[in-house]
Amino acid sequence: MKNQTTLRMMGTVIDLMIEHPKSANILNKLIQKLTIYEKRFSANDPDSELMAVNQAAGVTPVSVHKDLYQLIKVGKEHSICENSFLNIAIGPLVQTWRIGFNDARIPTEEEIMTKLKLTNPHAILLNDQDRSVYLKEAGMLIDLGSLAKGFIADLVIEYLKKLCVTSALVNLGGNIMTLGRSRERTSGLFCIGIKDPTAARNQYLLAVNVYNQTVVTSGIYERNMQKNGHIYHHILDPNTGYPVTTNVISLTIISKASLDAEIWTTRLFGKSAKEIIEYLELLEGISGIIVTTNHTIYYSKELEERIIHFNY
Repeated sequence: MKNQTTLRMMGTVIDLMIEHPKSANILNKLIQKLTIYEKRFSANDPDSELMAVNQAAGVTPVSVHKDLYQLIKVGKEHSICENSFLNIAIGPLVQTWRIGFNDARIPTEEEIMTKLKLTNPHAILLNDQDRSVYLKEAGMLIDLGSLAKGFIADLVIEYLKKLCVTSALVNLGGNIMTLGRSRERTSGLFCIGIKDPTAARNQYLLAVNVYNQTVVTSGIYERNMQKNGHIYHHILDPNTGYPVTTNVISLTIISKASLDAEIWTTRLFGKSAKEIIEYLELLEGISGIIVTTNHTIYYSKELEERIIHFNY
């Protein structure tokens, strides 16, 4: 039996669709799990488990749940890689700009320089023995916003597999995960649309066919603010403290694990379209679709047979 629901959580709209004889019951349990995950990973809820770590910055290590510890550990690993635009210690800058929130503003250069000093991922100290996290400097803040939805999507799919769900689609607001075969298409593949970042929400440039894969899109076209005739988007450059400068409007990653897709959309967003495609071709099982400021579309060779172009 097919069942689906839409809810607002984690600062976005979430769509859940599953096929199972007990689908209604499973959906209820899934919503309960999502509520727990939101409370665990949020950098905006002062009572979340992550915020307990942030509030103890410069004071004491904090032992955390194994899932939170694992995500922080993976996040740090990719944050310290050379030329990575991913930095989970970027929290002080995110909270200073506040782009996407009602109190968004343009910080002074002095503020940005001060906050940059608190974004060193090497200053996140991890202890595997007691799963503790210690932020060496007072004022440091871990922000997992670039990774959490992918990690949660993988946990959701793992849970559904244990319950023998054979077909599902989970959309965590730009992070889409598919499980099994689509019952609505003879090919059995799920067809996931890629938005036109310069048009209305229901306009798509193209679509991609996937099977047991995730489709994650990161872009500069939704969360932004306009001040003094200039548009400031929410994707910050961890090197400068300002919104990243790039010719890429949106970057979509297709992979098996949703966390992998989140990692690479964030690590690569800030490079040119050409650099991103060249890098993706070196990664096994990771492919991408890029839309640039002049509306040019690039995609990995591996996707050539799975792309559907729309003509309006």
